[in-house]
Amino acid sequence: MSRQKNRRRPMSEINVVPYIDVMLVLLVIFMITAPLLTQGVTVELPQADAEPLSNEVDEPLVVTVDRAGEMFIDIGQDKDRPVDPDTLVRRVQAVLKYKPKTPIMVRGDSGVAYGRVVETMVLLQAGGAPSVGLITEPPES
Repeated sequence: MSRQKNRRRPMSEINVVPYIDVMLVLLVIFMITAPLLTQGVTVELPQADAEPLSNEVDEPLVVTVDRAGEMFIDIGQDKDRPVDPDTLVRRVQAVLKYKPKTPIMVRGDSGVAYGRVVETMVLLQAGGAPSVGLITEPPES
């Protein structure tokens, strides 16, 4: 009788192999879908030595000016469609109303006229942006 009692004691270990399998499947799914989620307008950024933004700030609102001078904003429904100046100002005002500390950044193509980038910055300031930053690419080594 004492033999049967010893065989039936509860097991105190957890089998983690199924959890590892699930985590690996999730990792593969995220690795495949992450590049597909990135949308945007292709621009050639000018290269400059600049310090990156610290990670402590909020996600910046990015306005892109492509080679043709069209403006795109990375919020709202149609991120890949150009916006007119009035729409740009209204969207910036809406974002800053709810998150006043949001940094505003401009991605200007290196082939676009400098005046067009300045016009975009003026529109952003008209929308209430206290300051506007420029996005550049680090120089190639």
